[in-house]
Amino acid sequence: MSRPTSDVYATARGPLARVAGPIAARLRARRHGLVFALTGARPGDRVLDVGCGTLGLRAQEPDLDITGVDLVDRPTYPGPFVRADATLRLPFQDGEFDLVYASSVVEHIPPHRRAAFARELARVGRGLYVQTPAFSFPVEPHALLPVAHWLPAAVRKPYWRLGAQGHWEDVHLLRRGEVTALFPGADVHPERVGPLTKSWIAVRTVR
Repeated sequence: MSRPTSDVYATARGPLARVAGPIAARLRARRHGLVFALTGARPGDRVLDVGCGTLGLRAQEPDLDITGVDLVDRPTYPGPFVRADATLRLPFQDGEFDLVYASSVVEHIPPHRRAAFARELARVGRGLYVQTPAFSFPVEPHALLPVAHWLPAAVRKPYWRLGAQGHWEDVHLLRRGEVTALFPGADVHPERVGPLTKSWIAVRTVR
């Protein structure tokens, strides 16, 4: 059985992925430092990690009370886990969690299902932390290709094959206004790399 990994580019291909892996890890660590400061979450709070993958938030906080949720089974996930589709209905009560966390998830959801996803996250959690790559950043973060996400799908699909991800995925990155519309009442913070916005982070405080 393979061990869980927090390297988002562990299965990607090519030299760009090898360079991007450590950079992504540093950005994740820096971003994680904002979770408690922005949300007011405290050790002991109940946290739901939506789209947790094999490790998710536990890579940074192994001792928190975290429940993982994903669309597929994650047999190596080191903690409570539920297989569920957050665009439908999660098997939790209203406000059951102090904080709902979703990192680099919403951009993978078809645009017409994102509003349902956002409503469900808001329903089960008092606090919210949702991070998603910014459309304005010039490098597509999954394929690691310049301007790939700015191209029409007919051009993007063959170009995508040159990238780190290999297999085609019709990812739609979000603009700030889209994030704000999905999560009304949340504060939307830019995550910057130099002068450029790398990601958007939507936050609703726990307390």
